[in-house]
Amino acid sequence: MEQEVYKGTTTVGVICSDGIVLASERRATMGHFIASREAKKVYQLGDTIGLTLAGSVGDAQQIVRAMTVESKLYKMRRKESVTIKGLTTMLSNTLNSNRYYPYSVQLLIGGVDKNGPSLYSLDAMGGIIEETRAVSTGSGSPIAYGVLEDHYKEDMTVDEGAELAIRALHNAMKRDSASGDAISVVKITGNQFARMEDEEINEYRKTLN
Repeated sequence: MEQEVYKGTTTVGVICSDGIVLASERRATMGHFIASREAKKVYQLGDTIGLTLAGSVGDAQQIVRAMTVESKLYKMRRKESVTIKGLTTMLSNTLNSNRYYPYSVQLLIGGVDKNGPSLYSLDAMGGIIEETRAVSTGSGSPIAYGVLEDHYKEDMTVDEGAELAIRALHNAMKRDSASGDAISVVKITGNQFARMEDEEINEYRKTLN
């Protein structure tokens, strides 16, 4: 019998004037079974670089470990942090080299480097799309996209972007059974990788319909 794996669901990335917002809900499923209500789907890869996962949690965690090491090694050797584009290319190469036994993931990688804020989405084959506004992955993404397209504004701050990401996930969680429970939000600026507190997220959710 094929073993079922933990799977992630809805994630969101938002490009802002002063940084990047990455967010996800925390439910992990095994088929129709809710395997976890506290699955971690937003990871820190470098000082100001983050990654979200949708798909197989185990595959994504292996990728996160490898990319975190690559980021640290680059900084040790070059005496500077790797760029978002550089780390994305390394990640793309890793995914593409496993195309016959692919990692079952959809990933968002973004942050702030010497070139400013940037955000990329990657598929299981290593395909890269540079995002310019907002993006969502996973089973709840069609619902999240409706909110993102309707409410996204140019030159949003990371605080405004965080509220938009929460709104998009909040609505996706209403309609997608594989998305649910709590929400994780990370705000990345030029000098900080900051996770929002659950209390702050929940207070904003109370204002939403």
